[in-house]
Amino acid sequence: MYVEQNPSRRVFLLAAAAGAGGLVLPSSVSASSARPATSRGRNPRDPFTLGVASGDPSADGFVLWTRLAPEPLAPDGRGGMPGRDVEVAWQVAEDERFRAIARAGTATARPGAAHTVHVEVDGLRPGREYFYRFRAGGDLSPAGRTRTAPAPGTSGAFTFAAVSCAQYEHGFYTAYRRMAEQEPDVVVHLGDYVYEYGGGVYTAADGNVRRHAGGKLQTLADYRVRHAQYKTDGDLQLAHLNSPWLVIFDDHEVENNWAAGTPGTPVPAFSERKAAGFRAYYEHMPLRRSSVARGTAMKINRRVAWGSLATFHLLDTRRFRDDQICGDGMRAGCDERLDRDRVMLGAGQMEWLSDGLRSSSATWDLVAQQVIVGQRDYRLGPGSELNMDAWDGYAADRDRLLATLAESGTGSPVVLTGDAHVASAADLTLDADDPGSARVGVELVSTSISSDGDGYRDPARNAALLAENPNLRFVDERRGYIMARATPQELTAQFRTLEYISRKGAPAETSATFTVPSGEHALT
Repeated sequence: MYVEQNPSRRVFLLAAAAGAGGLVLPSSVSASSARPATSRGRNPRDPFTLGVASGDPSADGFVLWTRLAPEPLAPDGRGGMPGRDVEVAWQVAEDERFRAIARAGTATARPGAAHTVHVEVDGLRPGREYFYRFRAGGDLSPAGRTRTAPAPGTSGAFTFAAVSCAQYEHGFYTAYRRMAEQEPDVVVHLGDYVYEYGGGVYTAADGNVRRHAGGKLQTLADYRVRHAQYKTDGDLQLAHLNSPWLVIFDDHEVENNWAAGTPGTPVPAFSERKAAGFRAYYEHMPLRRSSVARGTAMKINRRVAWGSLATFHLLDTRRFRDDQICGDGMRAGCDERLDRDRVMLGAGQMEWLSDGLRSSSATWDLVAQQVIVGQRDYRLGPGSELNMDAWDGYAADRDRLLATLAESGTGSPVVLTGDAHVASAADLTLDADDPGSARVGVELVSTSISSDGDGYRDPARNAALLAENPNLRFVDERRGYIMARATPQELTAQFRTLEYISRKGAPAETSATFTVPSGEHALT
């Protein structure tokens, strides 16, 4: 359900837990009745400083995650934990007071995995809300809220949020908090969950409000500390506490603008850095064992069904792509981008996506991926300027993608995109160069949570961009997220934006709303 600025009692309780950085409760006290821990009463060795999370829901379960880290920013990346295994108990309950325990067990937090825990829970009832928590020794974690996906054949309405790009230094994570207050059934994170730059290197236009711990990420310890720093943020913890997440990485989880085995800029030992980035990413995300990082390989393309109403097809647009052509950024007159052999997804992943779309019986096929698909001309006036890091730099593979959407027979394909730091909505046409060609789907681009700072309003420039790009329907350069509601009849997407993030407390407003009727391929 939508909750504009009137969060429920449960959200307030979860917010208190997130703000406290983890509550220490005796076993006889429920998480829902707890008060925020004070500095006097809080255990200085609280292992749950990074909160808890859940993800990849199925009809009978989900993944539960936590990491033990009483000293989350310890430079060695060990979080202040000893070099031995620690047993962690977990519980899943049908109620927020944990009176009706549905599943319980223990998991081992190992030093080789930064004392992280990934529990794949099954055997639960489909389409319902659950609550979960962990215990390590005498310490109890905050309680999280999650849910299972509906059973196959079920087509009730649900809500999901789409988010991306959260540069910690550029602003506060108020957008995560506002999203959590709306209680989405699932959150889709489209990449750039963390950034690899050293402190103060990447500066927002209006200045940085926080600072990264340490320098540019090089080692496994570096990546672990950076993930830990991001997860100490109370607003991010709240967003994880309140919904299960589907996550995919983009470039900054490893290195800006990397492509397959090539870094965005010349750096030493890139394969070792990529392996470290992948390993730390898996360690800190609520992912299943099928996504465990193995050196420089990590499988994040996967499908998650939401009953018969929707299927999420999550893609990897980094690991199989050819290197960017004509440089990594905005370029004019780059004919090399038209090379038929250049790929973004790779042949295997494109076939996997095509097979999934052709066999799908869902009302909504939601293709979650990282960079803008639709052609986007950023030069106002004669000529064109395109982004070589997005699908514009891989025109032939985009043609194959658009043909796949057209030929699959899927009812209503919706592409969910991140990366751009600008919210936008557009129709996708079979021929990207011909806005009058057949429409094959729509693209909803989530702006950043914080990257590039407060952002701005520029109605004149936005109007010019819309005129330059006929299929583009909406642009907003401020921070925020997308909140969508899907039913068997239509999908409605609200673009939620904040006036500022350089200080805390901004309200969120709906700057645009678009609807896609079931079976249609265009925005209304």
